[in-house]
Amino acid sequence: QRAATRFAGELPAGLSPRECEVLVLVAKGMTNKQVAERLVISSRTVQNHLASVFAKTGVANRAAAALFAAQHRLVE
Repeated sequence: QRAATRFAGELPAGLSPRECEVLVLVAKGMTNKQVAERLVISSRTVQNHLASVFAKTGVANRAAAALFAAQHRLVE
């Protein structure tokens, strides 16, 4: 499901729909390479999105980002 439709309305921490999309896939245990393949973007772009997610949410790693996603009901 595309981020534009899945993540409508105000998003936590000022995240963009694409950042939320990346965050959800990371929270589901995907690697950067897997996320890149799923979203048809480069691994470097995934890294950039994650860096932005970390900065906006104040988390320091993937595990904390996954917890943030769960707390904000971004993952099921």
